[in-house]
Amino acid sequence: MVKKLFTTTNTIESLKRSYRKYTKTKSVFPSDEALTKCFYLVTLNITKKWNGSYRNWDLVF
Repeated sequence: MVKKLFTTTNTIESLKRSYRKYTKTKSVFPSDEALTKCFYLVTLNITKKWNGSYRNWDLVF
């Protein structure tokens, strides 16, 4: 059960790394809305690759 929790933490770190990968090429965003839109589009691209689910996830909590 604990191993699955660590796997989830690795997933969050992977998401954070992906955000950094997309935003480091663009140093300045013209507005907060532009940054929000960038994160939204990046999230859409990243979630296309997600396909797994955890069995017995409710037992972890």
